[in-house]
Amino acid sequence: MVKPVASMFDLPSRHSAKGMRFESHATRLGGAIGAKSLGAQYMVVPAGKSAFPRHCHHNNEEMFIILEGEGIYRFGDESYPVKTGDICAAPAGGVATAHQVTNTGKGDLRYLAISTRNDPDICEYPDSGKFMIASGIPAGGGMMGAEFTMTGRERPALDYWDGEEIGTE
Repeated sequence: MVKPVASMFDLPSRHSAKGMRFESHATRLGGAIGAKSLGAQYMVVPAGKSAFPRHCHHNNEEMFIILEGEGIYRFGDESYPVKTGDICAAPAGGVATAHQVTNTGKGDLRYLAISTRNDPDICEYPDSGKFMIASGIPAGGGMMGAEFTMTGRERPALDYWDGEEIGTE
């Protein structure tokens, strides 16, 4: 049985880096203590980096609690400076709720990322024109570990009946 208490500093951290702009150390918290409907990660982002591209979730809300450091919180078309003690909301919705946390300080930016865990989820990435659909997201895991994922671009769209055997008269 999973214990309902754990130290986030004792749990394993996952390092992720892509190119010059994205890097983080993420520690998954929710699943480690048996949470089913809430997810949480302890994020450590180096100076000048973001953990993720700007995105929005159509079926899940997120909240970011800045524990240490400073950065910029992009939300929709606006940018907000953030620092230790600030709380950022990212409600579910379309591109008007697209968000990203970027470290603009000299040291690490540390924050808690808390989210609902509604399944399936659809993310849009407005800066690159992509979307991602994920279903069967594992407890304590993220969208990339889902049973089914599809990443694509909105256009060109297929007709609903494309490829279906519809019969002929």
